[in-house]
Amino acid sequence: MRLIVTGGCGFIGSEFVRQALARPEITSLVNIDLLTYAGNAENLKSVENDARYHFVRADIADESAMQSIFLEERQKTEHPVDALVNFAAESHVDRSILSPQDFIRTNINGTSLLLEKARQHGVKRFLQISTDEVYGSLGPEGYFTEETLLHPNSPYSASKASADLLVGAAHHTYGQEALITRCSNNYGPYQFPEKLIPLMILSAMHDKPLPVYGDGLNVRDWIHVSDHCEALWQVLLHGRAGEVYNIGADATRKNIDIVRAILQQLGKPESLISYVADRLGHDRRYAIDSSKIHQELGWTPRWKQEEGLASTVEWYLKNQFWWEKLGNRL
Repeated sequence: MRLIVTGGCGFIGSEFVRQALARPEITSLVNIDLLTYAGNAENLKSVENDARYHFVRADIADESAMQSIFLEERQKTEHPVDALVNFAAESHVDRSILSPQDFIRTNINGTSLLLEKARQHGVKRFLQISTDEVYGSLGPEGYFTEETLLHPNSPYSASKASADLLVGAAHHTYGQEALITRCSNNYGPYQFPEKLIPLMILSAMHDKPLPVYGDGLNVRDWIHVSDHCEALWQVLLHGRAGEVYNIGADATRKNIDIVRAILQQLGKPESLISYVADRLGHDRRYAIDSSKIHQELGWTPRWKQEEGLASTVEWYLKNQFWWEKLGNRL
């Protein structure tokens, strides 16, 4: 099986690449990543000497670069690339508020270009990695299903929703074998420390204030990154073309409760919590219904939230070399 993965040096992408190269059926994996601030080649140190793995530093919105890469892969063998998995994205909501154009270029234009090149060069399957944020905000009850109308509330989620629509259009217009997954909040090793869990872990480790938006009662649905990537494999191999699959672990929790759990794990006082002005357009609650992927593909998450969070805290404690190397990118 030959794969192209975009954004494979990021948090979720790198976990997917590591899982992929643990599978004997993978004969070739090309990882395209621009290595912007959150892309880290160190994330794939363990596989960089695998003969099946090839890294290309490139921008998915660069037509010339993409044409060159896809043409080279097409000419390597008579067997076409089996699938493209698109993780490449600008993904931090706060950064999208400050610089929405970067998100439009990568998340919308980049996805459109990848779809086009995949069609032109005979890539059989296209898996778009999206987010539950495209659905907007829930009230105090209910869950996002695959039928929930899209209602993105930030430049980030609007750009991802736009990309999803392009993927759906590629399937219905061109017959492209395209699928979309929408996942809840991920956590685990190698996550860039601008996201809630690693930011709180590193701040608490250094006895710095832990900035919590608003009243801290915003609710998110959390899933361990390894569970997410195992679900992606099931969708890639067995999902129905043209379909959307929600991926979650049925593990909703208030942000403030996550922060308190991290402090407890590290033996730090709650006096480190510092409430700050709320984020613009901050969605109140996410909760995801994953029954479709359970029923159709037989996937279920393995990690319990308490165990996963404790394991993640332990990883950051033991891997100081990794986050220290990030230096001024933090």
